[in-house]
Amino acid sequence: MYQRVPAAVTTRGGSPTDNGDSVVTLDQVPRWSDAESRSSFGYDNEDPSFTNPFFPDPLTSPSEGESSTCGMVSRFPVDHEINSKIYLWRGNPWNLEVDAVVNSTNELLDEAHSSPGLHAAAGPGLAEECTTLGGCRTGMAKVTNAYDLPARRVIHTVGPKYAMKYHTAAENALSHCYRSCLELLIENGLQSIAMGCIYTESKNYPREPAAHVAIRTVRRFLEKQKNKITAVVFCTTTLTDTEIYKRLLPLYFPRDKHEEEVAISKLPADVGDENGETIIDERKIRIKPLPKKNIPRPSQPPAELPVIDVGLVRRNSSYLDSYLDPAFMSVIKDPDQRRKEQWEKTAQAWSGWNCAKMLGFGDLGGPPLSAAEEYSLHSRYLAKANSLNLSEIAEMKIVYRGGVDSEGRPVMVVVGAHLLLRCLDLERFVLHVVKEFEPLIQKPYTIVYFHSAASLQVQPDLGWMRRLQQILTRKHQRNLHAIYVLHPNFHLKATIFALQVFVDNVTWKKVVYVDRLVQLFRYVPREQLTIPDFVFQHDLEVNGGKGLIVDPRTKYVYHRP
Repeated sequence: MYQRVPAAVTTRGGSPTDNGDSVVTLDQVPRWSDAESRSSFGYDNEDPSFTNPFFPDPLTSPSEGESSTCGMVSRFPVDHEINSKIYLWRGNPWNLEVDAVVNSTNELLDEAHSSPGLHAAAGPGLAEECTTLGGCRTGMAKVTNAYDLPARRVIHTVGPKYAMKYHTAAENALSHCYRSCLELLIENGLQSIAMGCIYTESKNYPREPAAHVAIRTVRRFLEKQKNKITAVVFCTTTLTDTEIYKRLLPLYFPRDKHEEEVAISKLPADVGDENGETIIDERKIRIKPLPKKNIPRPSQPPAELPVIDVGLVRRNSSYLDSYLDPAFMSVIKDPDQRRKEQWEKTAQAWSGWNCAKMLGFGDLGGPPLSAAEEYSLHSRYLAKANSLNLSEIAEMKIVYRGGVDSEGRPVMVVVGAHLLLRCLDLERFVLHVVKEFEPLIQKPYTIVYFHSAASLQVQPDLGWMRRLQQILTRKHQRNLHAIYVLHPNFHLKATIFALQVFVDNVTWKKVVYVDRLVQLFRYVPREQLTIPDFVFQHDLEVNGGKGLIVDPRTKYVYHRP
């Protein structure tokens, strides 16, 4: 079924072969340590105003003046021997001539829920053997023959379903999938493995957090078993996954000292334990060693008692106290309760001087989130948004994509008059915003806000805006170029000033007030925007048609002579 491919057919740098049914050998796959692109990481336009050495944003690089790592030790130092075992290739893993390939499947090992195309390439024998395995639990793995594949074995594993409520459990289950596959590889005397992305769209696992778990788990495993494994090939089948792995591999497999230093500030706050699993301090067993004390022996042996009464001999209480440490015996308060009390204490401190609430801008109580907490919050909201049908929110045309501005940056349009709070589920609206903004906030972008006739509607308060900004994370803050506000009134300007004072001075300093459509078209060309009719009408009423004539039907705009 398979034919061997000459080296010239396979394109280096993670590209698939021209013929998906052709055998690809390891010497045709680009080795990670030999990759040409070094220290690119794919992050541009970083904001130098964000510096947090304790909880760096997992997906940002340090600012220009922040090249120093403040003496921090790399958690993933350069290891050329490990790097030589890592490969990145875009294509189906079962086309590779390796010892084992990984199949992401479900608990029943069904052909319909397996990696697309694997069973067809392997032949009917694979499905027949899978029916004899008795299924497989989530996070575990089982091995079968490879049949018509160029590999020797197929390792089947079951990825977890993702839910925001059980984020940590899903991370650890996914980590166990990769570790189980590598353990089975060694147990069967095999040395090379091709691993696709062990998650499916139906299980709602966010791609980027899943890639973090996969790469760090493989790194930790190779640190212990690198002498028993010769090659681990990360296989991607989409451009999105390929770009994610290209950006994240330097964090965990730095190829030189420069990449190692840059990765220190870019790694997530939690990179797991020695196995790559998420660390949960509250679940650690707290055991304090017993104190070493010299126990004086009794001067006289105790009186002899019948054997049946030996177990009833009473010890003096001081005898037991000599073995026990009062600190060890004291009851430790529940860690969840301690964290709750700490949060309430911080929230109370914030609410003690809540000037924003006194001025009618809403409740801004509650402690600020760290960068790591914002990243986790955004991942959970994005996963939930991708799993829901939010078409009724999209049809309201509150937030929608425009074209590009005059400098080529993508534009997001927000129509204030369409934000009808009386008939809008704000929680679902937030999910829609997160889903729509996700492709934009990765790179510099622009927001155009039409405040035309929006003063007639009730608008969200500052507390809601602050929460939304936390969900969008600091990436939104860094990559936002400008917010062009059309037809602002005094109340809106006062609200934006309050946002600068109480919420975020960096983001809301980027607001540019625009009184006329003609002025807006200097920043964003007319043909790049879909503008509601009432915006043209409002512009005519407010500006009296000075210098501008607008036809609401044809949307034709021209200057008055």
